[in-house]
Amino acid sequence: MVAEAWGAARWQGATVTADPTAAPVLWQPTRESAEATRLASFAREAAERRGLDLDPTDYDAIWRWSVEHPDQFWADVAVWSGVLPRVPDDRVLTRREMPGAEWFPGTTVNFAEQALRHATDEHPALVAVAEDAEPVEVSWGRLCGQVGAFAATLRRLGVRRGDRVAGYLPNVPEAVVAFLGAASIGAVWSSCAPDFGTRAVLDRFAQIEPTVLVAVDGYRFNGREYDRRDVVAELRAALPSVRTTVAVPRLFEQEVPDGALSWADAVADEQEPQFEALPFDHPLWIVYSSGTTGLPKGIVHGHGAVVLEEHKQLGLHGDVGPGDRFYWYASTAWIMWNIATSALLRGATVVVHDGAPAYPSVDAQFALAARTGITYLGTSAGYLTACEKAGIRPGDTHDLSALRTIGSTGSPLPASAFHWVYDAVKRDVFLASVSGGTDVATGFVGSTLLLPVTAGELQRPMLGVAAAAWDEEGRPVVGELGELVITEPMPSMPLYFWNDPDGTRYREAYFEPWPGVWRHGDWMEVTERGTCLITGRSDSTLNRGGVRMGTADIYAAVESVPEVLDCVVLGVEQRDGGYWMPLFVQLAPGADLTDELRDRIRAAIRSQASPRHVPDEVLVVPGVPHTRTGKRLEVPLKRLFQGVAPEKAVNPGAVDDASLVEHYAALARERGTR
Repeated sequence: MVAEAWGAARWQGATVTADPTAAPVLWQPTRESAEATRLASFAREAAERRGLDLDPTDYDAIWRWSVEHPDQFWADVAVWSGVLPRVPDDRVLTRREMPGAEWFPGTTVNFAEQALRHATDEHPALVAVAEDAEPVEVSWGRLCGQVGAFAATLRRLGVRRGDRVAGYLPNVPEAVVAFLGAASIGAVWSSCAPDFGTRAVLDRFAQIEPTVLVAVDGYRFNGREYDRRDVVAELRAALPSVRTTVAVPRLFEQEVPDGALSWADAVADEQEPQFEALPFDHPLWIVYSSGTTGLPKGIVHGHGAVVLEEHKQLGLHGDVGPGDRFYWYASTAWIMWNIATSALLRGATVVVHDGAPAYPSVDAQFALAARTGITYLGTSAGYLTACEKAGIRPGDTHDLSALRTIGSTGSPLPASAFHWVYDAVKRDVFLASVSGGTDVATGFVGSTLLLPVTAGELQRPMLGVAAAAWDEEGRPVVGELGELVITEPMPSMPLYFWNDPDGTRYREAYFEPWPGVWRHGDWMEVTERGTCLITGRSDSTLNRGGVRMGTADIYAAVESVPEVLDCVVLGVEQRDGGYWMPLFVQLAPGADLTDELRDRIRAAIRSQASPRHVPDEVLVVPGVPHTRTGKRLEVPLKRLFQGVAPEKAVNPGAVDDASLVEHYAALARERGTR
């Protein structure tokens, strides 16, 4: 099935001839640089051990082996990473089906133990950065001691394997300590960021019934302070399962709520952690779907799967290792926080950032990279696009000599932003655009140091990911949009959804309409050269005259217009059989939506995408609502214009600015009266 899916994309080792229409190559590995990567070293070891005819710099050949022989591949990842001793191939994937795959039965893995085994005095474990303070380094010894202390406190409080420990915390060292402490004893971690209101937190934590709540009293963002003491009090009152609240000070250093345990007391008795030997599939954490149209789904991942997946993702794809300083801008509500923390598994120093992404100025993350010596800077496509539009040149104003890789995810990165990175940031940086999901705690398609970087494209499916683009008949397609599907199991697919005992919601979420095949809900195009384009969510697809179009092409074009700060396009099927495709734009301060600006927006879309992509109307709005992880609220807004009541179309607790939703609801009501 894999060979069939990618044969037309020339992923079978055939020579790819020059294509004059191909996207520009912006970065190119040399033979020497490719051979020096951790991936090439891994492939050489695997080939020697197994007697494989495998070129260690031929990514397509390595990928093909990884998906056709997942038992061999993942067994070798486990050995290469030092996580497990040699496991016989027939004991790696004992049930090769989806859902229900069984990985490494009979083995034990503890995430916290694996993360802390790299302790060294040569470099810190964490570097903490906040808006109001200079960077603070946390040594590996201090991290281990605090994790041991917090784990001992949890045991003293009666927390057992499988109990839930919930964090209402910003991206600070205390969050890392609490997570690792919980993981070390087999408790299950879950977190929300403190910008979440009471309802949004309860929508998540009430489902999982945590025993311990680790909560901050407030946070700083964009130069302002936000007092969350009232929210914490409401959470304590509304979560009867919580027996103990651990209070983390951020704004009110001397204040501990009545009946709560102070963080200082919880970690006072520093000691070596005692790690529980946990089954490979023991639950590690519960993360959540966006919850824009209902309660968020609690997605459960296991210790062993996450450990191996992050060694693959960060080590083999990202080339991350000891001595690196790894950073990804994320809140504790986004899977990227979990992934960034996982860089400890690679022996890297993790830079944790408590604050706004562009404070005090839009170049904040590049300034942070220069100040702390970051080697791998991960961020969102939206941030890079904002930097491009602001016209800044961080490479001219900051010392980025340590910076080796820039990672981008969250939404498709337009080609213009690729060019901006190589022109304005650093010419020899490796730009790693990745698309994946909270669902699997990793990427499906992304980057490799063995292949060129081309503008606007993702290089390949990632190792161990049998990705394909399928048409409506379930046939692989090349050169046109198809559903992103995964045709073979991955270790980090969810163990299950929380409170879904028979697996019904799990199967409905991923395994329809093709049983046994994961349908992720993204549109993907595979080019003839094997590169990939993610064009948006398939459930927000634009469909004009039977031609399916992703929204990413429109956003890339509109973002080239300097007067537009943000936008969202909808494709609304109407009851009379018509189809209405409006584009809503948020304008920069001082800009007006004149006829001339409308014409320029339409012209940009027509020239950069196609005439078919040009919207029916261009309408100005005060802002564009997003999910808490930064994705445009396309489907819920579309439902408003299809007549669905706001309270049924949108869960306000899952939106970054719920007040904006009412503006769209008013527009929908107005349109309904025409």
